[in-house]
Amino acid sequence: MTDCGCDKAQKDLEEYLRNEVCNTRHADITEHLENCSECRDEALVATTLTAVVARACKEAAPEDLRDQVLARLRAEQATHH
Repeated sequence: MTDCGCDKAQKDLEEYLRNEVCNTRHADITEHLENCSECRDEALVATTLTAVVARACKEAAPEDLRDQVLARLRAEQATHH
């Protein structure tokens, strides 16, 4: 059985999505993704997951909740020192 390129494409997929592979390898993976729906779907899932996590990391707790948590942490630290 010959490898259609899936193993190589999937091995470097994370680096590819972060643009951390050399130009030649990038072109090879791009071409593979254009011709392989299974790997293209995997790349889409990885891209979507990365975007969701990045968006979640940018969200901040409401200021009053943040203040309550910090006050509670300070109170706990004060009682343990």
